Amino acid sequence: MQAERDHGGHSNGRRHRTLGLSLAALVLGMVGMSFAAVPLYKLYCQTTGYAGTTQRVVKPSEVVVDRMMRVRFDANVGPGLEWDFGPLQNTVDVKLGENTLVFFRATNRSDRPVTGTSTFNVTPEMVGPYFAKVECFCFTEQRLEPGESIEMPVSFYIDPAILQDTDAKALDLVTLSYTFYPVPAKAAVAAAPKANGS
Repeated sequence: MQAERDHGGHSNGRRHRTLGLSLAALVLGMVGMSFAAVPLYKLYCQTTGYAGTTQRVVKPSEVVVDRMMRVRFDANVGPGLEWDFGPLQNTVDVKLGENTLVFFRATNRSDRPVTGTSTFNVTPEMVGPYFAKVECFCFTEQRLEPGESIEMPVSFYIDPAILQDTDAKALDLVTLSYTFYPVPAKAAVAAAPKANGS
């Protein structure tokens, strides 16, 4: 009888350990998937222009069309980031396909170094597949020392292919919007280049 109880207790212990390990693996898998979801969603948006995500291109436009469009700039700062951030000009009128360079300024108002990263989109969302960025401060994290100000470039054009889109071709105003958020200190340290080439 005692042997049966011991055997049953041993079996229950093994089942509990197996269940515990399975649940721990499930939790770790879910955490891993949550971290992977953000870059995968971002990649999807950049590829399709979904949710007003702009396109990243490697070279400027080679075709300019005599059709004007106004681009308005919007700048925001997320909670916990003591920065002033805004465009140097509020709007710019561009021809479709015209390569355009604008600047934003950011100032760290805090008493410590801060690294920020920005999200971005265009509205109306249907413009996303046609709004092409050649260069942008939003492609990398930005680190500012206490009191430091920097001017950050955005080089872009609006693809003339927008004229083939029956829903988007009549638009004459586009808003390019950025929001800066603080990068957690550990992530910023891990992303910083190491000294002495190590």
